[in-house]
Amino acid sequence: MPKVKLSAGELELVTDASFILTKNNIIQKVYALLGELSEYYVQEIKQYPIEMPVLAPSPKIARGENYEGLPWLMLDFPRIFSARDVFAIRTFFWWGNFFSITLQLAGSYHDQYLPRIKKLYEADEDSDWFLGCSDNAWEHHFLPGNYQPLREFSMQEIEGLPFIKLARKIPLLQWDDAALSLKNSYVEILSILGD
Repeated sequence: MPKVKLSAGELELVTDASFILTKNNIIQKVYALLGELSEYYVQEIKQYPIEMPVLAPSPKIARGENYEGLPWLMLDFPRIFSARDVFAIRTFFWWGNFFSITLQLAGSYHDQYLPRIKKLYEADEDSDWFLGCSDNAWEHHFLPGNYQPLREFSMQEIEGLPFIKLARKIPLLQWDDAALSLKNSYVEILSILGD
């Protein structure tokens, strides 16, 4: 039977409980941040008289340990997911990578809000928004095959998308400003949908 050996770095980590305790503390802080954001999102959405499923289920925070091998947490609000129709604003934390906020639309919501996404495209020359370009609506990374800057699309490409994923990424090194950036991005999404 082969021996399972640890590298020197692995041995150092496995004997250091503080690493896992620190990780757990950080995850709790992210969970608390998402909880604060959910309260803000609920209040903010009431300020926008737009055609949106405001009576959607309450905010939901989910977490896991293995998105591309790393821990993650996400907040969905509003959140309507059916076999055909999707309307969600998702705030995502991915360990070692970023925070992001994504407007996700499919089915009837795609058709309803596509003109507003096109209007954003026409009006926003210096956009830091990204648009999903993958066939998989459930990928969250920002590698080129999944997202591209909004400005790199043509209008015809936008019109041909089977679903819309409009996203903004906030680096983890901007931790102290992340909550404000996510709040501002949420309000910006609501204003895009309400134009």
